Amino acid sequence: MPLKFFNTAQRRVEDFVPLVDGQVSMYCCGPTVYNYAHIGNLRTYLFEDFLRRALEYLGFQVLHVMNVTDVGHLSDDGDEGEDKMLKGARERGMSVWEIAQFFSDAFFKDSERLAILRPKVVCPATQHIDSMIALIHRLEEKGLTYLAGGNVYFDTSKFPEYGKMALLDRQEVSAVSRVSHDRNKKNSRDFVLWFTKSKFESQAMLWDSPWGRGYPGWHIECSAMSMQYLGEKFDIHCGGIDHISVHQTNEIAQSEGAIGHPWVHYWLHGEFLLLSKEKMSKSTGDFLTLQSLVDQGYDPLDYRWFCLGAHYRSPLTFSAEGLDGARNARNNLNEKVLGWKKIAEPQKLGQGGLEYRARWVAALENDLALPQALSVVWAVVKDASLGTGEKLTLLYEMDKVLGMGWQALTGDKSESVPAEILTLVEERQAARQIKDWARSDAVREKLKQLGWTVEDSPAGPLPKRIV
Repeated sequence: MPLKFFNTAQRRVEDFVPLVDGQVSMYCCGPTVYNYAHIGNLRTYLFEDFLRRALEYLGFQVLHVMNVTDVGHLSDDGDEGEDKMLKGARERGMSVWEIAQFFSDAFFKDSERLAILRPKVVCPATQHIDSMIALIHRLEEKGLTYLAGGNVYFDTSKFPEYGKMALLDRQEVSAVSRVSHDRNKKNSRDFVLWFTKSKFESQAMLWDSPWGRGYPGWHIECSAMSMQYLGEKFDIHCGGIDHISVHQTNEIAQSEGAIGHPWVHYWLHGEFLLLSKEKMSKSTGDFLTLQSLVDQGYDPLDYRWFCLGAHYRSPLTFSAEGLDGARNARNNLNEKVLGWKKIAEPQKLGQGGLEYRARWVAALENDLALPQALSVVWAVVKDASLGTGEKLTLLYEMDKVLGMGWQALTGDKSESVPAEILTLVEERQAARQIKDWARSDAVREKLKQLGWTVEDSPAGPLPKRIV
């Protein structure tokens, strides 16, 4: 089966064909670091981590780039609302620079606790202002901008494809020529590329530019930095579905307006985490952080497992009951893996193991169908005809995507089991699987003579020394 993804730009599942065979260029919209990431944000970053891990498992080399928005930006995607960085700085008695660093560190600490792989390139916006200015220059030269009230705007009327991915109603858009919040705009969907005048006094983050001292609009940074590191065409752009209608619509307009050709080949978007039937939002203050879950006694990996329970394109409703179920399932699997590790080593897969591997790969290739993939994990665990060593081999492979750390998992190592005993335990288990009870009893008796017994547990046969 060829690898397939749902491409938001086309609203359909498509075969994935990278620009360069065996390589994937992937850009992900990163955090705006004015507050802690809530667990709804983190669901998106977990989806992107599962995606990257799956691509690497399937043999691709992935160049994963993510921005960090450490420039002050408005709390509304449409250039309205309060400045997020100033608001955070005021509330915490810190400078905007201190706020940016503090919450950048907090984000990557949460990512590490969730076993999210760090992107190959992390690009803070404040370190790429020159790239943004250069891109605005290109747009200016193409006649796609205008100056008004001291700010540089993108003129959406000059870009006929504006809003195509978001399925915006073009007639409705063109019918409104101004919005009350910014009367400098010619069209309601126009957006700021560079601010020199804003409603905030004493703006802390300012840079010199050809248009005056100021700061970039939010949307320009993703276009400038993605093209700096991935080129003017790349494979995958990811983000949450809330970015489609404004932020990524504006990214497409300014990027393709500047370069004059298609920019991103596949757009992949993660759905919301829901809390009490509403999406989780920092702006309302109604959100949970990873630390709040840890304070309630959960391991961060419990939340990672919880997020595996729904397809990335399906809303996922958060509940304590759901998280408890994820914790119990993860702990159960950990116990089984620990039990198997005491009696076996990973071994080459037979026909049954190869069939499970094929089912696992098929789930990954089917638009990253992780709930389907989890069903394969449980089938492996429960299959009594599959050797313990094969189970370890399969789960270690699957864990390259799942990220649960099974291969490094350790339990009580106070007493090691001799290799001779492990061999006999495996021999007994093989006899039981083919219902050769006489052979099974004979091996048990030999173990007893050597001072060992076998306890048949849900995790598999566990050798124990006779006291």
